[in-house]
Amino acid sequence: MTIEFGDSEGVVVSEFGEVSVRFDTDGNSPRLRLEDLHSGRVRYLDALELETIIWLPEERLTALLDPSHSRWRGEAQEPGS
Repeated sequence: MTIEFGDSEGVVVSEFGEVSVRFDTDGNSPRLRLEDLHSGRVRYLDALELETIIWLPEERLTALLDPSHSRWRGEAQEPGS
């Protein structure tokens, strides 16, 4: 896994994924902007969402990380797309 950071943006790379991570301050409060560099899909996470991930029990986090659950079934697409 590699992590490369510039001024306010980083790229996290492993054999399983490549994600751009940067701070976004355009909204009501600071948040993280995460972009899947393979698909271009973007997600914003605020402090509450990040804290929720930290507090998830290990088995629930493991279930979320299973890409066969929705990524390859077309269920992970944005509504209306």
